Amino acid sequence: MDLLREAGFDFEIIVPQVEEAHDATLTPEQLTVENARKKALVVSLLKPGALVIGADTLVYVDGEPLGKPADLQEALTMVRRLSGRAHEVCTGVAFARDGRIERELHVITHVMFKTLSDALILDYHSKLNPLDKAGAYGIQEHTEMLLERMEGSFTNVVGLPVDEVAAALRELSAADPAP
Repeated sequence: MDLLREAGFDFEIIVPQVEEAHDATLTPEQLTVENARKKALVVSLLKPGALVIGADTLVYVDGEPLGKPADLQEALTMVRRLSGRAHEVCTGVAFARDGRIERELHVITHVMFKTLSDALILDYHSKLNPLDKAGAYGIQEHTEMLLERMEGSFTNVVGLPVDEVAAALRELSAADPAP
């Protein structure tokens, strides 16, 4: 979020109370955008006139979404599954105002992890809370322990594709009629 502030945007963070979709028949793009839409619409009704951003990020391996782990054992299992393999991180973003979606986008980043031992995964998890992160990792923390290579947006893997969101905000702001 600091990156959006550095780009000149002022905002308030509101965590919406919504039931997220978990439909495995949807593509990563469809599922994350659907959840982003739900979040943005709920908050847009709470903040009349405000342009609201909703976002949802999921980690996908073999086409299967990995959400937030329920416990540390599931966190270990998730990262073990990502070890030495490529996976995708998809973030869906929706922009809403007064209960209407004004724009949607999604970004996919391809990530390759190093081959990781259980000891290294446990050490990594001792340095952060994996339970509040899709795929049980936060790429912005101790990146060197996990990452072999990445193609695409780093900030997308963190949870919000800042460049794409900032561009959309500028376009939506330019399209707004002056008061």
